[in-house]
Amino acid sequence: MTIPSLQLDRRPAVDTTPYDVGLPVLRLVAGLIMAVHGTQKLFRWFDGPGVKTTGMFFDRAGYPAAETMAVVAGVTETLGGLGLVLGLLTPLSAAAVVGVLINAVAVKWAGDVVGQKGVEFESLLIAAAVTLALTGPGRFALDRFVPVLRHHRAGYGVAALVLGVALAVLVLLVRD
Repeated sequence: MTIPSLQLDRRPAVDTTPYDVGLPVLRLVAGLIMAVHGTQKLFRWFDGPGVKTTGMFFDRAGYPAAETMAVVAGVTETLGGLGLVLGLLTPLSAAAVVGVLINAVAVKWAGDVVGQKGVEFESLLIAAAVTLALTGPGRFALDRFVPVLRHHRAGYGVAALVLGVALAVLVLLVRD
């Protein structure tokens, strides 16, 4: 008696890679931190200062239309953070986070990287956002349903980061 031969499926299986697991963790943590900071500015959630108090801070930091700038910063942090969490428009979401954080570093910088006036926290978030802009969000992201972003290209991240940095510099130039 002969045993029938098995037909093996020779198509490559799509295996979950370490990037598919690690990138969502990075997106979730960095994105939630940014979204929380944004909602603190906008809605006083999470013991935040709200628009009026944040506006006073922006005024002391030399920004014109300080309350409007506080709203812009809050909306940018909230939407950029949520975009990272969801992996939606990841290059632009990451660029928004980078732009806001460049301004935060410029305002906070006192020559120290670590300490009370240090910028290590902001620097780490910038690095996370740049990493996500350049690598993409990983397989488990809503970008998979956006035709142009379905297959991430580093060029998308570079272009978005150039835009984010340019806008951040423009905002810094309007400060007193």
